[in-house]
Amino acid sequence: MSAGSGASGGTGRLLSHCLAVLIAAVALVLTGPGAPAAEAASVCSGRPRETLSFAAGELRIYKARHYVCALTVAKDPGARRAMSVRLQPRGGHPVGGGGSFAHRAGPVTVHALNRCVRATGAILGEQRSTGWILC
Repeated sequence: MSAGSGASGGTGRLLSHCLAVLIAAVALVLTGPGAPAAEAASVCSGRPRETLSFAAGELRIYKARHYVCALTVAKDPGARRAMSVRLQPRGGHPVGGGGSFAHRAGPVTVHALNRCVRATGAILGEQRSTGWILC
C-alpha cells in the first residue's frame, strides 16, 4: 500500500462527511427547525385547487398538468375513524376507497389532462362532493 492511497481514503471520508453536513443544513433551511417532516411537503403533487371543509375534516384536491390528486384529512388526528376518498375523471371509473385511518384517506391520483373530475370525501359518514370541476 502506498502512502498516497491512505491520504485519498481520508479525503473521501472527509468529503462524504462534508456532503452529509451540507445536505442536513439545506434540509433545515427548507423545512425550518420546528417543522415536522410530514408537514414539510404535501403528499399530492401539483397545486391546491379545491378544499371542501366539513365538521370532522376536509377534502383537498390538487392539480398538476396531467394528473389530479385528492385526499381526505381529519381535523383532529388521533383515533382511527372511518374515512374515504374517491376521484373520478369524466368518462372514467371512480378510483379510491376507504377504511379506518387516524389522519388521512388517500392520496388518490387519476390521469386527467383536459378532463373534468369529480371528488368525494367522507369522515364518519359525513360526505362532501365537488360535482364536475377543473374542466
